[in-house]
Amino acid sequence: MDANHPNYGLTNTREEANADGNFINPLPRAVIRQNDFVLLDGEWNFAIDTDDRGLQETWYLGHKYTEVTSWPGSIEQHLAQAKTDQGIKRWQDKVVAWYEREFPVPTAGNGNGDTASHHKMLQLTFGACGYETRVWLNGIPLRTVEGEEVHVGEYTSFSFELNSEMLRPVNRLTVRIADTMDADIPRGKQESHVYKRGGIWYQTYTGAVRSIWLETVERNRLRSRVGVVSIVEDNMVRFNLTTRIHDPGSYTLRLKVYEYNQDREVPIAEDNYPLKLEAGQKAQRVVLEIPGAKLWSPEEPNLYHLVAELVDAEGYAAAIETHFGLRKIEARGCCVYLNSNAVYLDGILYQPGTATYEEIEKHMYAMKRLGCNLVRIHIAGIDPRIYNLADKMGMLLWVEVPSPHRSSAKSRAAHRDELMRMLALIGTHPSVVIWSLYNEDWGAQDIATNPETRQYIMDMYHYMHIAQPQFLVVDNDGWQHISFEGRLKSDLLTAHLYTPELGRWKELLNQLVSGQNEGVAAFPLVVGDPFFYRRHVPLVVSEWGGFGFADYGGPSDNDDRADKIRQFKEEMRKRQIAGDVYTQATDIEDERNGLIDVSTGNLKVPDNLLRFRDWSGKEESGSLLL
Repeated sequence: MDANHPNYGLTNTREEANADGNFINPLPRAVIRQNDFVLLDGEWNFAIDTDDRGLQETWYLGHKYTEVTSWPGSIEQHLAQAKTDQGIKRWQDKVVAWYEREFPVPTAGNGNGDTASHHKMLQLTFGACGYETRVWLNGIPLRTVEGEEVHVGEYTSFSFELNSEMLRPVNRLTVRIADTMDADIPRGKQESHVYKRGGIWYQTYTGAVRSIWLETVERNRLRSRVGVVSIVEDNMVRFNLTTRIHDPGSYTLRLKVYEYNQDREVPIAEDNYPLKLEAGQKAQRVVLEIPGAKLWSPEEPNLYHLVAELVDAEGYAAAIETHFGLRKIEARGCCVYLNSNAVYLDGILYQPGTATYEEIEKHMYAMKRLGCNLVRIHIAGIDPRIYNLADKMGMLLWVEVPSPHRSSAKSRAAHRDELMRMLALIGTHPSVVIWSLYNEDWGAQDIATNPETRQYIMDMYHYMHIAQPQFLVVDNDGWQHISFEGRLKSDLLTAHLYTPELGRWKELLNQLVSGQNEGVAAFPLVVGDPFFYRRHVPLVVSEWGGFGFADYGGPSDNDDRADKIRQFKEEMRKRQIAGDVYTQATDIEDERNGLIDVSTGNLKVPDNLLRFRDWSGKEESGSLLL
């Protein structure tokens, strides 16, 4: 069977390409482990388990597959490409797919990998897969590092440690993936039993959606996740790291910080932290001072390089590497402040859909050419390399949890689990400044009437403020924000406003800034206790436009669309509004309102169309003039 590395020699990990792009890290992850890896992407045996009998018939012990397909790729793509018609070209309720391939035990390559070393072991990592994933090696069920027999979720990575006694000269890897239209699980805009495909709801995209790889890791190591909180006034950084230990004992956590893209000979800051660690996994918080630190912003995306090592009593060091930046984001009074400077958020909504990383990169640079300093990634799983890209190019990101489609105790538990998985992997990046818990009450439809729904959202809002103070948090973006005892449980008061008529647009904006709660958006802006807006919370029009999408009206001709955008944008800048998010960047399925060609990244409208200008037309690069 063909493979990306047919000799299965281990290859050393590299970072992504720069803007001029000499190479791209093939592994969809944000924290780098300078170890050896081998991709298992390529041709796999494939079968749809129409009657869900594979577990009962023990397909993981041996099964005759009649199809082959390419990993990564969605089950939907694999169904469409199947040679035999199994009557499920588009699944409607539940789908179960099995994937299988063989691989030999990798041999050490030019990197530092030595799978025979007593310090090293092999790890199997899925970039993202799901919604439910079971894995067998040579017929033996595997458990994730977290101890899961079944991994739940389809937006973040997960890993399995492979002990040497599990491995044979040639190994058989079997994967079972199951998904349903269950409205209680985080789905984003994929169709469900509640919302069917069409309009703003999209076809499902599930299964083997990102790369899978084998890599060498240390038995005692730091996990590939780093949380970063800046204390910019004191040039301090708080790092949240996670240890994974098989051999209990005394260790030293060693941190070294270097200038980014400079020779890493002498660190500009370093420190050691002695730890006594038991077997298992443990979070650890440490603080390091960065003398004379330069702050990160879209105009000056200053980054630093972190090398974090876990050193055992014998002096053996297991390292991870990442970059980070120091920045502070605040919502004070009428404005959003970045590094204590008021900044207007010139934003755009982005739905990557099935775009590759190379296409995402084109889209991101196109959004920069449009004049945006903010990209709102709309309730979707996305290749995590986008966060590294945004850090380096200087783009603020607004991240959202893919929403369930029904409000229930089950959906809230699934939503919380998804939030925690995402936070564990996205905490490094200075570009990520805003999180939305929900969008337009999808999955929280009873937010106005159910105290339990409101309490859950408030609990998550408070948790984020305590555990993740580096982010602004929006409770329910668009409308129906929660007020408790008159206090808004959202750092921004956001509104989704859609109209193609300029006169009506002016009316809506006037009502918004005057503090009118009802009749502005599709539902009241605030629910719960009375809330009295007195210009003390930043207002953000977090969706508007949609010009070209038939359901929203407005012009479809690009010249007319550009003219309308200028008029609507100017009206917002006449008022005390802290930012806006034009909808949207690219076309996706039935929504034909994109400003960027999805394939080429070329703009359909003039450069800098979405950048704030003062009344003389001078570009202000996102700075705020009131």
